[in-house]
Amino acid sequence: MQELQIINKEKPWPKGWGQKTSIMGVINLTPDSFSDGGDLNSSKKVLDQVKYFLRNDVDVIDLGAQSTRPGAEEVGSNIEIKRLIPYLKLIKSEYPDVLISIDTFNSEVANEALLNGANWINDVTGGRRDKEILDVVSKFNCPYVITHSRGNSQNMNELSKYENVLTEVKCSLETLIKKALDKNISRNNIIVDPGIGFSKNIDQNLEILRNLEVFKNLNFPILIGASRKRFIGEILNEMNPKERDIGTLAISCLCSHLHIDIVRVHNVKMNSQILKVADRIYRK
Repeated sequence: MQELQIINKEKPWPKGWGQKTSIMGVINLTPDSFSDGGDLNSSKKVLDQVKYFLRNDVDVIDLGAQSTRPGAEEVGSNIEIKRLIPYLKLIKSEYPDVLISIDTFNSEVANEALLNGANWINDVTGGRRDKEILDVVSKFNCPYVITHSRGNSQNMNELSKYENVLTEVKCSLETLIKKALDKNISRNNIIVDPGIGFSKNIDQNLEILRNLEVFKNLNFPILIGASRKRFIGEILNEMNPKERDIGTLAISCLCSHLHIDIVRVHNVKMNSQILKVADRIYRK
């Protein structure tokens, strides 16, 4: 087994956290995710992908067993757990030191995953959908990504009307952060995601990206998850999500320039290469 860069189990943060733009690599264990649904449908494929990510300097691997794309059907906690836990155990058995984030908004899934070696919870609802997830995160004292979104996968595209998208997204995040703190989640464990692509149209996504300093002023680490999303396809006139990596790289460069803490991406190798260069320019 190769030597991993992630070595501190007691403090589940990547090496160099806060000193570079870290990379969260996406592994979807779903048949219907917008970019790679159904691609990783065997133990060998999942382990090969993890190995490939690690060779290309991934910092955190984000496992998801419930698609959050617009229009996705919710499968429920039981199916999500059945999809997720065997692969989580498999990855941890082969690579025990790798940091694993779980992309879920269900408290039962979060609890089961953390019991089986997961390190982070990445909640696209920030605790809106299942308030008990805040209790789970507090109990395990783990990093928690709080994302801005509205509604659910079925209706999010209908909920993109804002008087001022920057003000309203920031205010919503402040409310979600307060609820997390009230549940005794440590300030040191909170990561904020303004929710690119969640209940936002192309212009609103771009407005957020132009003004990321607004969210840095919350004084929490920032995660940006723009990889391969529809607004990039609209700009590039590219219908195939897998052909949107170049557009994704432009956003990763912006994140390096603004000292954003972590980007969530599908193509780890390309983003790792471009961030090594960008970070040498912007962070030295």
